[in-house]
Amino acid sequence: MPDLLVDVSDHIATLTFNRPEARNALSLEMRALLREKLHEIETDDDIRCVVMRGAGEHFMAGGDVKSMAGMVDAPPAEIRNAFVNRIHDLHPIMFAMRRMPKPVIASVAGAAAGAGVSMALAADLVIADENAFFTLAYVHIGTSPDGSASFHLPRAVGIKKAMEIALLGDRFDAATARDIGMINFVAASGQLASETAALATRLANGPTHVYGNTKRLLYRSLENEFEAQLQLEAETFADCAARADFREGVSAFVEKRKARFSGK
Repeated sequence: MPDLLVDVSDHIATLTFNRPEARNALSLEMRALLREKLHEIETDDDIRCVVMRGAGEHFMAGGDVKSMAGMVDAPPAEIRNAFVNRIHDLHPIMFAMRRMPKPVIASVAGAAAGAGVSMALAADLVIADENAFFTLAYVHIGTSPDGSASFHLPRAVGIKKAMEIALLGDRFDAATARDIGMINFVAASGQLASETAALATRLANGPTHVYGNTKRLLYRSLENEFEAQLQLEAETFADCAARADFREGVSAFVEKRKARFSGK
């Protein structure tokens, strides 16, 4: 079986990290498949929402540390070159998730550690089982974060809390993750799959193009100056207003009925 499973149903693409025997540690094969599949999904207009989950009991318990063990005795210059290239190979995954013109949901059960936290933070929305737990954990193997965690974490929780999470590497539960702003929703035990499906279905039936423009606006706001952001607001509103879903939304409002969006 491949290290990443892909299922598309009812306009929802579900990507399942498929190494349950290794708590879905992020293997080189999984990374390559994620890059490939995310780029395919990005341009598939029939897909209107993406869900990322782990097979078995865990979301993703970090990178594949065992595969790194054979590299640590190489000369320092060789190690640096190898890991710079290895980390750069991750970046197209995060770029694709951010650029994706449709919502990306991380559905977290069990452990989200190291790269698992990075992957969850890179998603647009995160829902976790109440028994899930999180730890950034890089410090415990003697290295600093990767996979965009150093970008997303301070923006989600603030710089002081981000320092605490990164420097101490402590483990915390889903309720704490929600309370500090790392995740959006906590599902009762045994309800994660159904609540994830309900959220994904709601988004897959929404105005997909609007979601894409909204993602672009919110992510660009993290870097834009005020004038540039307001200009982008005007451009994206006008773009949405020229499309079928805006006509449907306005008509539904006037007619006092629920809108039926096509995603276009």
